[in-house]
Amino acid sequence: MTKRREQVVRVSDAEGFAEAGAVLTIDLAAIRANYRLLRTMLGGARCAAVVKADAYGLGADRVAPALVKEGCDTFFVAHLSEGIALRKILGESPEIFVLNGLPPGAEGACAAAGLIPVLNSEAQLVAWREHAARDRKTLPAAVQVDSGMARLGMPPEEVARIAFDPRAFDGIDVRLVMSHFARADEPREAANATQRAVFEALAKMLPAAPRSLANSSGIFPGAENHYDLARPGCALYGVNPVPGTENPMLPVVRLEAKVIQTREIPAGSGIGYGHAAKAVEKMRLATISLGYADGWHRRAASFAFLAGQRLPFVGRVSMDSIILDISALPPGSLAPGTLVELIGPHQSVDEVAAQAGTIGYEVLTSFGSRFHRVYVGG
Repeated sequence: MTKRREQVVRVSDAEGFAEAGAVLTIDLAAIRANYRLLRTMLGGARCAAVVKADAYGLGADRVAPALVKEGCDTFFVAHLSEGIALRKILGESPEIFVLNGLPPGAEGACAAAGLIPVLNSEAQLVAWREHAARDRKTLPAAVQVDSGMARLGMPPEEVARIAFDPRAFDGIDVRLVMSHFARADEPREAANATQRAVFEALAKMLPAAPRSLANSSGIFPGAENHYDLARPGCALYGVNPVPGTENPMLPVVRLEAKVIQTREIPAGSGIGYGHAAKAVEKMRLATISLGYADGWHRRAASFAFLAGQRLPFVGRVSMDSIILDISALPPGSLAPGTLVELIGPHQSVDEVAAQAGTIGYEVLTSFGSRFHRVYVGG
C-alpha cells in the first residue's frame, strides 16, 4: 500500500481560504524527502530535478527553492520561457537545462539568461555555434541523442555526420550527453537494454562529457541506468515511479473541495446533466465546488471522502461542481463549507489517475488556477 503522510495545517485560517472553492495542500518537506531518497539510490551519480510545467503543476517558485535547500544544483525545464522564469527565481548559480532546446531566433535570450540548451538537432547545434562565434564566447550545451524513442534528439545518422566534422562543437562547452528511456516503467522490457547500448555507442561519437539517461522510473531498476546524472520528475511529486508495486515515494499533495449545498431527493429523481444518474430510492446528495475547469477529468468515475467514509460521485462531472452521494453519512454531517477529500490519505494521485484512465502526471499538471494553495513543510 502507498505510504501516507498526514499534513497538519489549519487551512481554514489561511488568507484567501474563504473565497476559494477548493484547497490544494502541497508538502514541500515531502518533496525534499523524496529527493533525498532518489539521491541516495543513485550512489555516486548526481541527482537533478525536473521542474517543467511549473513543477508538474505544483509551483516552481516554491518547489525549486525547496530543492535548492536540499542541495539540488541542476534543474530541467521544457521550454525556454520556463528557464528564464526559473533563473529569476533561483539566481545565477544552479544549472538550468532546457529540454526542448532552442527555438529559432531565441539563441540570444537563452545565452542572456545563462541557460543550457539541450541541442536536439544539427540545426540547433549550428545555430548555437554561430551565436557563440558572433559573441566570441564559449557557450554551454547538452546534446540529446535519439536512442530509440523517436521523440527528441539527434538520430544516429545525424550524430555520425557531426562526428566527422572537427569544427562541429567550436565554441561550445558540452556539459552533458543525454537520451531518454521510452519504457523505463517496464524494467524487464528488452527495449531498455537496447536503448542503453545505442546510447553508449552514440555518446562515444560525441565530445567527452557526463552522461544522463534515467528519468524517475529509470533510477529504480539499478545502477546500469544511472550513468553520471539522473533526471527525476514525477517521483519527486509523489507519483509512483514503479507501477504495479508499492509506491516508494511520500505523497505530496492533498486536494479538498468545499460543500456548496446539500439536499434530499425522492426515488426516481434525475441527477445532473442529461440525468445520467437516477435515484432508485430516496437519496441525500451534496454538491462540491470542483469540476473539470479545475482539472478533474469529466469522465472519471471517482469518490470523495469524509472522515474515511467513501462518497461516490453521482452523474456527470460539471465544469465547476460535482454531486456526491452522502446517503451513508449521518444526517447533518455536511454543511456548506465542509471540506471533503479528493486526493489525500484515502485516495492517492495514482488511484485518481487510474479512475480517469490516465496517469498521475496528467492529474497533477491539469490542476487549475482556482484552488487556494497551501504550502507546508517549507
